[in-house]
Amino acid sequence: MGHGMQALLAFAPIALAGVLLVGFRMAARTAMPIVYVLTALIALLAWDVSFNRIAAASMEGLIITAQVLWIIFGALLLLNTLKYSGGIGTIRSGFSGLSGDRRIQVILIAWLFGCFIEGASGFGTPAAVVGPLMVAVGFPALAAVIFGLIIQSTPVSFGAVGTPMLVGVQGGLQRDAMTQALEAQGHTWAEFFHLVVAQTAIFHAICGTLIPLFLVVFMTRFFGKNRSWTEGLAAAPFAIFAAFAFTVPYTLSAVYLGPEFPSIIGGLLGLAVAAMAARVGFLVPKREWDFPPAAEWPREWVGSLHMELGSNEKRMPLFVAWLPYVLLAVFLVLTRTIEPLKQGLMGVQWATRGILGESGINGNFQPLYLPGGILVLVCLITVLLHRMRWSDFGKAAGESARTLVGAGFVLIFTVPMVRVMIQSGVNLAELPSMPIAMAQWVADTVGGAYPLFAPTVGALGAFLAGSNTVSNLMLSQFQYSVAQALGASGATLVAAQSAGAAAGNMIAIHNVVAASATVGLLGREGVTLRRTIIPTIYYVLLVGVLAYVALHVVGMTDPMVGVQFG
Repeated sequence: MGHGMQALLAFAPIALAGVLLVGFRMAARTAMPIVYVLTALIALLAWDVSFNRIAAASMEGLIITAQVLWIIFGALLLLNTLKYSGGIGTIRSGFSGLSGDRRIQVILIAWLFGCFIEGASGFGTPAAVVGPLMVAVGFPALAAVIFGLIIQSTPVSFGAVGTPMLVGVQGGLQRDAMTQALEAQGHTWAEFFHLVVAQTAIFHAICGTLIPLFLVVFMTRFFGKNRSWTEGLAAAPFAIFAAFAFTVPYTLSAVYLGPEFPSIIGGLLGLAVAAMAARVGFLVPKREWDFPPAAEWPREWVGSLHMELGSNEKRMPLFVAWLPYVLLAVFLVLTRTIEPLKQGLMGVQWATRGILGESGINGNFQPLYLPGGILVLVCLITVLLHRMRWSDFGKAAGESARTLVGAGFVLIFTVPMVRVMIQSGVNLAELPSMPIAMAQWVADTVGGAYPLFAPTVGALGAFLAGSNTVSNLMLSQFQYSVAQALGASGATLVAAQSAGAAAGNMIAIHNVVAASATVGLLGREGVTLRRTIIPTIYYVLLVGVLAYVALHVVGMTDPMVGVQFG
């Protein structure tokens, strides 16, 4: 079987996912089981992978799925706990009092608060929180959806407390084989992974500098009475200031702390700095800008949202409302930097090696160390801090569990499908694994220009799967293998993959539909996509240029360049 046929068969599951999800508009819960079955059949019949190895890889995927679902549950539980405690209502009121200028409000709410929510929760929760919040303070529903999607770019690689990196990138690479190869040279997996994390943050920091400006110029051009770009540009100084208020601590957190923290710390510190600046009028335009009167809004701007914050309407001091998020950030930093505490939490685990006797297929579950455990702890503390009724906390837990069921059903097929592709390198046909087969063909076809296209590949994965994490799971090994075939830095191309996959969230069908649903705009996704495709193209093109420069001009390298394994 030639390289072209290998690549075609290896790509078939991804192509089928695209056809079913986009072409036939099939729900992911229906499409992904079909894609999993096709992947298993290709591995069994074309790659000659044993049934036992396919089963073991699928079980490995289920263990990874459990890790993801535990994190998602904790994130949803915190959001719903604050909803029932009255904390979200207090946070909403706090935003309204900072500035009457909608350009400042969209930066504070969508960019900074949205980035923080992405860091703490991920998995579409920024749209669920930020969209209704903007509608509640007077934004058109269509604007709220578009802005909630545009910010799901820069913070997404480190969303859900680092899940796209910790689970997506690490789960998407042949970590065990790479670790052995690294240790043979006197290096560690942690060193290599740190390179990926740092470069991903740098790509995002550069591209993210203009995202707040996109927000304000889109708002004044598409939702203003005068349909003016220049009215948005008048807020450029504050927009750029707010961009740096986020990206500076974001990048430093990635370099010095790890993938759990950039979006959380960047969002918290950036919001605090920008909120103080807005309060004193620093770099704020002298003339306030507002939408036309609501009676003049076109019908397509308006949704059917009725803001529901839960039955508990009590108010509390703003600091008390924000305290759970502050505690989350503090606890995460402590549990990741204090070694005895870290080791103690990691020691509580269920682990297995050589699943079904298959070498290189392992799994573990650390309920206390995983961010899900920290999130649940913060939720329990919040019940006491906000003086909640335990019955309300029970409602929050029930709502979170019900939301989890839908995500869980899709993931129990998606993640095992990815692991079958990655583990297909052990076979009787003596073929490379499916991602490597695709990589070899792409490297032969595109050659040294490939870094320009790497982020677009990542964005395509997110567009299809609706998730940065899943895109990284599917394509990290593919990107790494292309780099190896080109003799280039795999860390750089995996970083470009992660950044591109984050940008793909702006146009991911699942995200667009979910964001539209939160503000009652289902059925108008086409209008939203025509707007969000613009910043998506900007993002993937710029990351591609940065990756090309890093590899071919700067000469970026890593310990694995030229090392063969697996």
